[in-house]
Amino acid sequence: MMKLKSIAGIAVLLLFLAGGLPVVTAAGDASGKININIATVEELSSLAGVGTGYAERIVEFRKKNGGFHAIEDLLLVPGIGSKIFEKNKDRLTVD
Repeated sequence: MMKLKSIAGIAVLLLFLAGGLPVVTAAGDASGKININIATVEELSSLAGVGTGYAERIVEFRKKNGGFHAIEDLLLVPGIGSKIFEKNKDRLTVD
């Protein structure tokens, strides 16, 4: 019985740690925002309405133009319109 309690305690601790620690990616931060100046195609593809094609356009635009100064600059990327921007604006950062 004691062994079962120990295993259960460890399981609870692991679940707490897994849920309690923020996930941070290269382009993301603890708040879950994606930095459009450094995000990979894969990370950008996780945005609503942004598939691989649009993500590649974002990366290419960034390379040609030296990065984004504000999240609204994403609207300058061909194919990225106000609908996609509005769906994602709370998840974007340039910091």
